[in-house]
Amino acid sequence: MNDASADLHTSARSEPGEVGLVEPRDFVSASPFTFDNGLAIPGFTLRYETYGRLNATGDNAVLVCHALSGDHHCAGIHALTDKKPGWWNNLIGPSKAVDTNKFFVLCANVIGGCQGSTGPSSIDPRTGQAYGITFPAVTIRDMVRTQKRWLDSLGVRSLYAVIGGSMGGMQVLQWSLEYPAFVQRALAMATTAREGAQAIAFNEVGRQAILQDPEWNHGYYPKGGGPRVGLAIARMMAHITYLSDASMDRKFGRKAVAPHHKPTSLASAPATSEAIAAVAANEASGLSMEGIDPVSPAVTFDVRFEVESYLRYQGQSFINRFDANSYLYITRALDQFDLAATHGSLEQAFASVQGATLVVGFTSDWLFPPEQNRAIALALLRAGKRVSYAELSTDLGHDSFLLESPQIYDLVRGFLN
Repeated sequence: MNDASADLHTSARSEPGEVGLVEPRDFVSASPFTFDNGLAIPGFTLRYETYGRLNATGDNAVLVCHALSGDHHCAGIHALTDKKPGWWNNLIGPSKAVDTNKFFVLCANVIGGCQGSTGPSSIDPRTGQAYGITFPAVTIRDMVRTQKRWLDSLGVRSLYAVIGGSMGGMQVLQWSLEYPAFVQRALAMATTAREGAQAIAFNEVGRQAILQDPEWNHGYYPKGGGPRVGLAIARMMAHITYLSDASMDRKFGRKAVAPHHKPTSLASAPATSEAIAAVAANEASGLSMEGIDPVSPAVTFDVRFEVESYLRYQGQSFINRFDANSYLYITRALDQFDLAATHGSLEQAFASVQGATLVVGFTSDWLFPPEQNRAIALALLRAGKRVSYAELSTDLGHDSFLLESPQIYDLVRGFLN
């Protein structure tokens, strides 16, 4: 996930009701937290947002878990000038599938992240310096356990539901077996109980792009600096896995950007949005073309196709909002998530589950393909649990769970009601 959400939003069908202006808040835990690897930090912060109201009995909460590059801002806007709302705004709001008239909806940036929650770029109070790679290794279970501490502080006595896609789906599964009496319903989309070799391989390529960037400097770099080129490449590569061949071909095909332009500034750039994005990406990444003959062999490998321009834009926008060390930590957490290995088998992992579960797979998801989602549902069935499975036919790839789709709305609404 998923700046593709921006693309999906633009083609959206709107549902009635918006949560409107929202403001992030911070949960600060002053008590030490011990990670799965045994290392501890003195305390931590989770940045979060809420929509709707918690009822008197504290049991109408719906926890939303975000994906790798997502954050706590899943609905509403922060300012009237915002160009796009939260990443799951199509799903969350008054009278929407996750109805904030009924539910108290919450979402927090994960531990290890970089958008307000404690992570490698945070200051270690014991040294006064950023944690960097001294930050303890993070697991999906660590993410969930910090979220439980946060929910307890808010007076949430049980979760009406926990929902999420991709890495969010992993958290959903972990919630179900870590706190079975606390979770009434679990909805996991486009996810897996264990990453396959291909997903691990893609994460490794992304990590190497960061680690081999000399600006990474063994994890110690100034705020706002660091391995920006490596992180952008990691993002570009990962973004491909969120889409599908059909959706990319439909969107870009082999369309070329305007030839022989000299993109030294936005003002002189061609008028297409793709070309503008290419200029911005080039300039911000230090790949200035000023002084270079645009028809010389030196520019042969610069942007020629719109898909190249699009990926550069994705890389550029990502480095402006994400920390490279957080990317390393979170992708490693994804790779190490393996419920079957941790518990002996997937059926044994789910033995403690008490609530109902809905698993949703998407036919064109080649990152976490339908068979990995079906495996979760089948293991829950074999463990004697209440589970449903839906497989939606789309050609938009892994990010289909962000799609504005009546089918998804109906599934979510039906499951929650």
